[in-house]
Amino acid sequence: MDLKSNEPFWLLKNGLLASYPSLKSNEKCDVLIVGAGITGSLIAHQMIEDGYDTILIDKREICNGSTSATTSMLQYEIDVPLYELIEKIGKKGAVLSYTACSDSIDTLEKLSKMIKSNAGFKRKKSLYFASKKKDTAWLKKEYQARKENGFEVQWLEAEQVLGKFEFENTYGGILSKQGASIDAFQFAHELFMHNVKKGLKIFDKTEMVKVEEHKGFNLVTVNSGYQIKAKKIIYCIGYESKNLLKENFVNLKSTYAVVSEMDKDKFKNISSTLVWNTDDPYLYMRTTDDGRMLIGGGDEDFYDAEKRDALLNKKEKEILKNLKKIKPDYHFYPDFVWAGTFGETKDGLPYIGEHKKLRNSYFVLGFGGNGITFSVTGMEMASLFMKNKKHPLSRYFKFER
Repeated sequence: MDLKSNEPFWLLKNGLLASYPSLKSNEKCDVLIVGAGITGSLIAHQMIEDGYDTILIDKREICNGSTSATTSMLQYEIDVPLYELIEKIGKKGAVLSYTACSDSIDTLEKLSKMIKSNAGFKRKKSLYFASKKKDTAWLKKEYQARKENGFEVQWLEAEQVLGKFEFENTYGGILSKQGASIDAFQFAHELFMHNVKKGLKIFDKTEMVKVEEHKGFNLVTVNSGYQIKAKKIIYCIGYESKNLLKENFVNLKSTYAVVSEMDKDKFKNISSTLVWNTDDPYLYMRTTDDGRMLIGGGDEDFYDAEKRDALLNKKEKEILKNLKKIKPDYHFYPDFVWAGTFGETKDGLPYIGEHKKLRNSYFVLGFGGNGITFSVTGMEMASLFMKNKKHPLSRYFKFER
């Protein structure tokens, strides 16, 4: 499956940061990680930290799947509002899920400092504004749910949004203290390089083609014919999990993004704020660490890469038209336009856990707009899995929930 269009900004900005060999010998390990994106980098880091002999494989070059197309907005807010998630799964699970995403941002900051990352991690606030008057009532309900459950939020009336951010035609919004942004493509590469020095083995252009399950281990055959004997497999394959697990547990969507140089005088406080709205699909904005503006949205059901990419011009116009509603006097000159594929679940939550059809295996599939922060939570959950222990969120993130 092609998970991105031809010109994702991060790939062009960073180029080829590192290369790794394909598998050319039989290997054995404690943990085999399948999937070398941002999720795979985080799980590999946790496994190395825990002292496991770890191998990671990917059928592409490292980070050349969805990680090169991500917008890398680090939010604690899940695509399903907190008040609605409480109705779906109960207060305990909903608040735990939001809190885990919030804690994940703190963890990413610590990780960035520990490995001396140059991936531009930056703390930011998050503005979630009502784009239609009828959205104000439920957005205020969401504000109350977050405030009552300990999240640092402030309600801004429309005139306050205008004064603070110079966005017109809004109907108020939630300003959250917790948020951040990063270049996930570069950060994942840095994390891989950090852990290779500690013993992590990485093989790219190495595709898993067969798995034989045995008592206490799995034998994985790759496209070159060589085999890896692994006590456990952890799948970090995101949306491509649909090729492995045939049940309908996630809906694939295409999202579109444009990047341009930015006239800083036209945007107030934008470099320190993530922005998104109540439209469906929602518009979102953030600045990059090199001072550009990234704007995205226009989500569509994913059918195939060709149809997705054929919509690039149309979606670019649609996104910029939506920007005009709040910045009517601003002219945006797109430098990069691309599309990526993501997964949408019924409750906005990831799938992290075991699957009844696969032995000695674990999945960390961070879907939705919180793929990266869910993957950070997956580090702790995978660590407990290796010790045959459960995490408090296991019941909420499991398959067949």
